[in-house]
Amino acid sequence: MAGIRSGARGTPRRGGFLVKYPGCPSEEGDREEHMATYEQELENFRPVIRLIGGLSLLGKTVVVRGAENFVREGPNIIVGNHIGSYKDVAALFRVVPRPIFFTANREIFDKQSLYLLIRRYLKRHLKDFGWTVDRLITPLKRVFAGYISGNIAKIGTVPVNMRPTGKKGEAMGPCEDRVLSGRALIALQGRGRVKKKEPHPYVDNFRRGVSFIAYDLFMNHRLNVPVTPLAFYGTQRPVLVPGRVEINVGPPMFIGDHIGRDMEDTVERFRLALEARVKSLFLELIRSGRTD
Repeated sequence: MAGIRSGARGTPRRGGFLVKYPGCPSEEGDREEHMATYEQELENFRPVIRLIGGLSLLGKTVVVRGAENFVREGPNIIVGNHIGSYKDVAALFRVVPRPIFFTANREIFDKQSLYLLIRRYLKRHLKDFGWTVDRLITPLKRVFAGYISGNIAKIGTVPVNMRPTGKKGEAMGPCEDRVLSGRALIALQGRGRVKKKEPHPYVDNFRRGVSFIAYDLFMNHRLNVPVTPLAFYGTQRPVLVPGRVEINVGPPMFIGDHIGRDMEDTVERFRLALEARVKSLFLELIRSGRTD
């Protein structure tokens, strides 16, 4: 389609101010007051991210297939299955060769909500013993919840309402801002765990959010953003349990290749295509026999 760029550099406008991709000169001068802030904060927190990530993946070896498919600069969205909660995040911070910015459950941004989220996590994975662990780590949990909830927004993380009754679409604007600024946005699909009773326990049904964002960027900002699909296996194992974490990365996909009759048709086509590709990447891991 004429006039559509595929992840190209440029100076699109968003919300009335200039948004500049990193390293791209602007016609209005070097106005970077809206740039580098998240990157600088991310770099400031890098030692903490490495420490938490190292503890989360302790005893696990991370192996990447298709690393050459990562988009190394410019606008990008990365989608994948979400089966290992914070271990998925730790693995991506370790292997993606550029700064990355996540979408995350909005409960993580509030100290008390995160405090209760940790309790539910322990109960789900440790059953009745989870209550005992929760009480034992209460002082540490309060400090951890306060630190994470107080800083997660500083590194560019976008809060997403995960509740079925929650207001939809609130995160779309901030997500588009990240992408239009030339950043890589991570939008994992699922609730961070394996759903054993589902038809595909390891790959949850994809939501339409990423497809809507890609469509809006394509139609209203002339950006055919590359969406990189990937699949995890191994992060579902508990902390301290040895094993291998496998990540299979596929070539970028573009909504411009899935245009349908109208917006609804196009968004649904792209959603299904992304979900099918991630399932295919996951099956490649299983069938290769490399997983343990």
